[in-house]
Amino acid sequence: MREEELRRHRCCFTGHRPEKLNISERKAKALLKSAIEQAIEEGYTTFITGMARGIDLWAAEIVLKKRRRNAKLHLICASPFEGFENRWNAADRENYRDIIDESDLTEYICTHYSPACFQIRNTWMVDRSGRVIAAYNGVSGGTRNTLAYAERKNIAVVNILKEGASC
Repeated sequence: MREEELRRHRCCFTGHRPEKLNISERKAKALLKSAIEQAIEEGYTTFITGMARGIDLWAAEIVLKKRRRNAKLHLICASPFEGFENRWNAADRENYRDIIDESDLTEYICTHYSPACFQIRNTWMVDRSGRVIAAYNGVSGGTRNTLAYAERKNIAVVNILKEGASC
């Protein structure tokens, strides 16, 4: 299958870390679950997570849970660099590593930290996806930059924080 065809079945995630979200973790997970279920119904089978705390890891957990009942689903972890999680608290590090262990594929997008590594990771994910599931509340930063890039590339975006769940 050519890359263009593969993209039609791939979906990536972008969103704020928990401290920047304006909704509870429980609500965010429920909205993510709904958007992932909709994507699966529409033929998306491979999901790409950027492995950041919050939306990325919660989405990965949901995909992995669904994959236990649907072997056609796949999870790709696109970590910005090896050791990205090293400064997190122990529980978050363990969760990150558990997701890596369960994923179908892990890509370390950059060889080391740099100020640009997160945007490079986000571009990498969008370039391989046919849809972006986002949790964007209007705050500037990486999520907004990722959505602007997706728009320039004509990649569909579903924003779970926007009424109607799409933008």
